[in-house]
Amino acid sequence: MNNNHFCVIMAKGPGKTVLRMTYDRFSRIVPPENIIVVIHDNGAERARRVLPELPEKNLLLEPYSRGTAPCMTYATYTILRRNPNAVIVATPADHIIDDGPLFRDAIGKALAYASEKDVLITLGLVPTRPAPNFGYIQVRGGSTSSGSDRPLQVKTFVEKPDASLAQVFFSSGEFFWNSGIFVWKADKIRMELENYLPEMTSLFEGWETGLGTPSERAFIERAYAGCSKVSLDYGVMEKTGAAWLYPSRFLWADIGSLEELYEDSGYTDDRGNLVFTDRPGGHIQVAGVEDSIILCTENELFVGPRDPR
Repeated sequence: MNNNHFCVIMAKGPGKTVLRMTYDRFSRIVPPENIIVVIHDNGAERARRVLPELPEKNLLLEPYSRGTAPCMTYATYTILRRNPNAVIVATPADHIIDDGPLFRDAIGKALAYASEKDVLITLGLVPTRPAPNFGYIQVRGGSTSSGSDRPLQVKTFVEKPDASLAQVFFSSGEFFWNSGIFVWKADKIRMELENYLPEMTSLFEGWETGLGTPSERAFIERAYAGCSKVSLDYGVMEKTGAAWLYPSRFLWADIGSLEELYEDSGYTDDRGNLVFTDRPGGHIQVAGVEDSIILCTENELFVGPRDPR
């Protein structure tokens, strides 16, 4: 593992199983001591219970929910104080991912590319069908882009389309599902954040002495109090000329789009259950259960209804 590689897990108060799964997934890729979890105050105790090995200094607590841009700003400045040469992979905690060779290969290649180039990498999933419930990213390169195994320059970001437009995107070969997973140098994302969101980043002025000290809590509360809610996609990625995409083919789904996962995951059984384990060689047998989600990791088991309403 490379000591310059860091992971930022952006947790929005997820259930304990997916947070544990996300941590375990990336602890096989970056040094565990370089994993940072950013979570709202109300999730702090849950994160401590689920990840008892996480150093307290690696648990960054947000006093208010302000979106992924302030979250990433807080994490970036924290990491830069520790390692100015850091390369970061940033990921939401609420994803289901097949943590196999395709995933590790994609992350490894993205980290290597971002280490050498001043770019902002996003992992784009090659679509398997015209799904209207996902965001899309269009790249430069034409209809053969989906077959590429090299980084591609981003052309535009598109929010969830309607069914007919999703079909156009799928047929074009130049649109990818937006995974929300990013890879970049810490100093590069710092420059882009400060360039495109100067009002927000100005609230963090003095971070060099305000973070990693006893005054950090008061510093962050002041900074967040003035922050507007803004996402990384809208605040930076849709504006920068440095956005690139690495085509990826691993199984992925946002927890918020589980219906999409049911349709095309290969992890559903004949009773409508989504059954997933990240244990190597693991196997789950299910009896008498229908339309449920069953997730199993080394330390956690989650069973819940497919539709929790």
